[in-house]
Amino acid sequence: MNYVIIILLICLSGIFSGLTLGLLSIDKEDLKRKAKLGNKKAKKVYTVRKNGNLLLCTLLIGNVAVNSALSIFLGSIVNGIIAGLLATALIVIFGEILPQAIFSRYAIELSSKIIWLVKFFIFVLYPIALPLSWVLDKILGKEMPNILSKREFKEIIKFHEDSPKSKIDTDEERIMLGALSFSDKIVRSIMTPRTVVFALDVKDILDKKNLQRIKKYGFTRIPIYDKHIDKIVGILYTKDLIGINLGVKIKDIYHKNNLIIVPENRKLDVLLNEFISKKTHIAFVFDEYGSLRGIATLEDVIEEVFGREIVDETDKIIDLQKNAKEQVKKRGLKI
Repeated sequence: MNYVIIILLICLSGIFSGLTLGLLSIDKEDLKRKAKLGNKKAKKVYTVRKNGNLLLCTLLIGNVAVNSALSIFLGSIVNGIIAGLLATALIVIFGEILPQAIFSRYAIELSSKIIWLVKFFIFVLYPIALPLSWVLDKILGKEMPNILSKREFKEIIKFHEDSPKSKIDTDEERIMLGALSFSDKIVRSIMTPRTVVFALDVKDILDKKNLQRIKKYGFTRIPIYDKHIDKIVGILYTKDLIGINLGVKIKDIYHKNNLIIVPENRKLDVLLNEFISKKTHIAFVFDEYGSLRGIATLEDVIEEVFGREIVDETDKIIDLQKNAKEQVKKRGLKI
């Protein structure tokens, strides 16, 4: 009978030890998310994992009690020194190393199968474990959630995309990384520089020459200025030119409402919200001295999220920033 009890105690020791490492190594919020998504095993485990300190006290009290009982029963079979050495060897190998190695790899799977046993011991040890867990809650506070930084999220996304077991593909990885990064970037990093901005004077007339220039550049929205480009007064939409007669004055057909004026250091997420709220797709970037630095469009922001250039059939130049730098080099300027 003593041998049967010893085997039973070793098994219980291994279960307590494995559950302590396995259950408490699972992030509570991660387990909660899995449960919300319909993972039945996670739902079972979360019922006991949500009270972390109560679970910890229950498992540790049970483990200590079982290991103490094991030493007592071994002492009744062999002498003291041998019993101590034997108890240590059995506890270390079968009560600690093996169960912890197994539970660390299959924590949710194994814990969900014996969750009934965990609930039983919580019920039995409740009078002792509850006061201890209450003291821990008061001293240490509730268990802190594991909040990940953007950089950690990015590394997780990259890891999952590289894993053959993950369903995240390259396009999804690129878009998610772009979405996590674009709010840290500023308008200056995406704007079309002033040197390659095509604009018209408000006093211009829609003659054949200007119509050819509009067709050449192929932009759907053209900035309109008054006397000099630093004084932007509106936008000309090329769709309004369909069926219009030559000789019409620009001032009679351009739009001057909902202009978005932003500084160079405006964050892209803020700019995106401005585009949405004002229902316009172009913003004018000015420096602190009131000089136009360039323009930024909704398309530019979306390109940052998607991580690639969006080119339509009317685009004559794919990368306007690159084109502006090439023009600087052609002029022999060093910046």
